[in-house]
Amino acid sequence: MKRYDLFVNGLSVPAADGRTFRTINPADTRETVAEYALGGAADVTAAVAAAKAAFPKWAAQTPVARGRILAKASQLIEARKGELAELLTREEGKTLAEATGEVQRAADIFRFYGGLGYQLGGQTIPHDLPGNLMFTRREPLGVVGLITPWNFPIAIPAWKMAPALVCGNAVVLKPASQAPAMALELAKVLTEAGLPAGVLNVITGDGRPFAAELATNPAVQGVSFTGSTAVGKSIYQSLAPRMVRAQMEMGGKNPTLVLADADLDLAASLVARAGFGLTGQACTATSRVIVERPVLAAFTEKLVAQAKGWKVGPGLAAGVQMGPAVSEAELKGNLDYIGIAQAEGAKLLWGGARLTEGDLAHGFFMQPAVIGDVTPSMRIAREEVFGPVVAVLAVDSFDEALAVANSVDVGLSASLVTRDFKKALQYAERIEAGVVKVNQISTGLALQAPFGGMKSSSTDSFREQGVNALDFYTRSKTVYLDYSA
Repeated sequence: MKRYDLFVNGLSVPAADGRTFRTINPADTRETVAEYALGGAADVTAAVAAAKAAFPKWAAQTPVARGRILAKASQLIEARKGELAELLTREEGKTLAEATGEVQRAADIFRFYGGLGYQLGGQTIPHDLPGNLMFTRREPLGVVGLITPWNFPIAIPAWKMAPALVCGNAVVLKPASQAPAMALELAKVLTEAGLPAGVLNVITGDGRPFAAELATNPAVQGVSFTGSTAVGKSIYQSLAPRMVRAQMEMGGKNPTLVLADADLDLAASLVARAGFGLTGQACTATSRVIVERPVLAAFTEKLVAQAKGWKVGPGLAAGVQMGPAVSEAELKGNLDYIGIAQAEGAKLLWGGARLTEGDLAHGFFMQPAVIGDVTPSMRIAREEVFGPVVAVLAVDSFDEALAVANSVDVGLSASLVTRDFKKALQYAERIEAGVVKVNQISTGLALQAPFGGMKSSSTDSFREQGVNALDFYTRSKTVYLDYSA
C-alpha cells in the first residue's frame, strides 16, 4: 500500500487534523491501493496562501523558461510510464493498455505546452496614426483552482495544469478521491523537473471545503472544473458573486448516428469501442445509437455480437478489453439504469448482468449492455449513465436522427457513420455538440485541438486543450504607445 500526504508549498504534509482515507482496487476490493491525507478547510487555505506567495516569481519567469520545466516533466513521465500505468490501473480500474495510453498522453501534453512557451505572447495591431505602436500582452490570472475527475486521473490534470503553468499561474489542484495517486505523482515529477515550491499544490479529500475556499478566497482568480453537470453548475453559481473566471466541462449524452448507407461492421465496431471501452466511463462515450430503420435489425445484431465478444476482467490481465466500474456506487448506478429502462418499456437485448465468477468475484464487474426499443423520452435516452450501457433508438430519416440527437440538454460529443459526403457536412453544421466525428468513435480527442461542449455540457466560454487553452489562463492587456514626439 502506498501512502501520500498533501502536497503544499513543495512539501508532503499531513492533513491539519490528521485524518486519512484509502482507495481500493475496483478489480479486487481486497487490495488497498493507497492511503491519503484527508484535506480540510485549513489545508485548502494553506495551499492557496502558498500559491499566492509563489505566484509573483513564477509569473516573472519567461514563458520559455517555464516551458522548459514542462518539457523536462514530459521526459520524466515517459521514463516512468510503465510504473504509472500499472498504478493507474490498480486504482481506477481501466485496462493496462488504456492506462498506458493515458500516461503517454500526459507526457505529450506537457511536451506540447512546453513548446508553446516559445510562442506565448500577444500581437501587434496596426495603429491608424503614424508614430504610434499598439500591441497586446498575455498575462497570467494569478492563483487558479483545478478540480479534476477520477476517470482520466492523469490526462485531465495534465491538460489543465500544463497550460495554467506555462502561462505563469500558480495552481491548487483537487483530484477526485476515487483515484488521486496520479495527481500526486505529477507533483513529484514537476518538482523533479524544477518547478519552484508553491507553484503547484495538491489537496486530496472532500471537495466541499475545496470548492468553498475557491468561491470566497480573493486570491483565486480562475477555476477550471471537469465533472458532473450538477456539481459544475453549483460551483459556477458559487463563483458568480466574485465574477471569477470559470471553465466548467460537464456531462454528455453522446449519440452515434448510423445512416442506412453506413458500413455496418464499421458502425458496430465504433459504437462498441466508444460505448464499452474505458468501461463506458468517459464523458465522450457513446451511450445512445440513433439508427435508420432499414438497417436497424442488421446493425443491432452486429452490435450485440460485439458486446458478446467483449472480454471483461481485471485491467492488468492480458487480453482484457473492459475493466470494472470504478466503485460499487457506479456499478449500482449502471445496473439501476438498465432496470429503469426495462420498466419504461425498453428491451435488454444482451448483457447488463453483474459478473462475480472466478477472478471477477471481488470486483465491480458487469457485462456490457445493449438496450433496444428505446424512445427519446425514456430516461436511458436522456440521462448520462457513465457505464457500458448503450441504448439503440430507431428513426425514419436523417432529419429525424438529427432532431433526436439534439433533443437532450447536453451537447459534448457526437458521431456519424455514413458514406454520404453531403450528409456528413450537413451533420457537422446542424449537430449541437462541441466535438463532431464522422466515421470515428465519439471518444478520443486530439490534444492540439480545442475541446468543449455546448448547452449544459459546458459553460461554453473558454475551450480546453490546444492553443485555445491559453485563453482561459491569461488576461489580455492592450498597450498604446506614442513615439511620434
